Amino acid sequence: MENRDQGGGRSPVFSSKHLSAIRSRLMIWYGKHQRDLPWRKTGDPYAIWVSEVMLQQTQVKTVVPYYEKFIGTFPDVCTLANADLQQILKSWEGLGYYARARNLHRASIHIVKSLDGKIPDAYETLRKLPGVGDYIASAVSSIAFGHPFPVVDGNVKRVLSRFLMMEHPVNKPDAHAFYKISAEKLLDQSKPGLFNQAMMELGALICKPGNPICTDCPVRNWCAAFKNGAVDLYPRRLRAARTPEYHIAVGVIFKNNRVLITQRKPDGLLGGLWEFPGGKVRQDETAEQACIREIREEVNLEVCIHSFVTRVNHAYTHFRIKMDVFICTFISGRVRLGGSVDFKWIGLGGIKRFPLPRANLKFIPELLKLKPENACPPQDSS
Repeated sequence: MENRDQGGGRSPVFSSKHLSAIRSRLMIWYGKHQRDLPWRKTGDPYAIWVSEVMLQQTQVKTVVPYYEKFIGTFPDVCTLANADLQQILKSWEGLGYYARARNLHRASIHIVKSLDGKIPDAYETLRKLPGVGDYIASAVSSIAFGHPFPVVDGNVKRVLSRFLMMEHPVNKPDAHAFYKISAEKLLDQSKPGLFNQAMMELGALICKPGNPICTDCPVRNWCAAFKNGAVDLYPRRLRAARTPEYHIAVGVIFKNNRVLITQRKPDGLLGGLWEFPGGKVRQDETAEQACIREIREEVNLEVCIHSFVTRVNHAYTHFRIKMDVFICTFISGRVRLGGSVDFKWIGLGGIKRFPLPRANLKFIPELLKLKPENACPPQDSS
């Protein structure tokens, strides 16, 4: 028996007997093949919450060392709430999407002050926490507390799109809500946390974006795309817009053996992190000219270019940058911030104490390798 889904494709309607068999096969497979991950060894709602926040838009292999370090430093919600945000951002450094860390901190403060320091088990209460959307609320509620809420991430959408031959594009703005309807129908109400993890694991290990291992899939006998030889046609996706690229110039300004770093505003992209001043190169100027202009506009200093360090290529979610980094010599002026919220003159060796964007981290090793005469250009003593 079939019916048309809202996206125009055909999706099977399973009997209770088939649903029971699908759930059983998937859970048996998961019990045998699940990866040994640290957050699966605990029932602590706090630890599960942290792991799910870190796993948003980030690969498991990247998250594991960050998770272990973070839990070691901030073992419970009270410790996190009482920690300095800069310490939290430093622990998060390199993981990206720093709003996640800021929201974790804000949410932990709320939990301590208003919820007696206990992670809420109710989906509705979880959703009210800063940074908690449907995905995290469903994951924590089901995995930590056993409540029947389906989790829908990229892996789950891919599994469902093939399993049910769903025509709805997985990158359409309403895809999460659309695929959640099917996820709810498949969910094992008796073991929702394990079932959600099994679905995500199936997408990660078997039903992969490219070269899915259908021969090892525990539910292939019910998969519409597999039975119709159409696995490679799913999931459907809208054509992505071209990713813009920006040319950036950054200056490492030396003054009396110290360099200038500035702190970004607390909210927005890379909020609260420290960086070297710089900005976009205009069409009518060179990177060197842009570096001098941006430093004048951002921090009110006059500098001259001493040397070129390196070019860094870095990709963010919706854009890419190519960043030219220069050693600059201070000429005149006093720091007056044009957009940042704080600044410091520090010894170059102390830069590792501050949380920095990944793009900056890429050229820090090059700075630290410079010979003293190149790392600290001569100052005008006049």
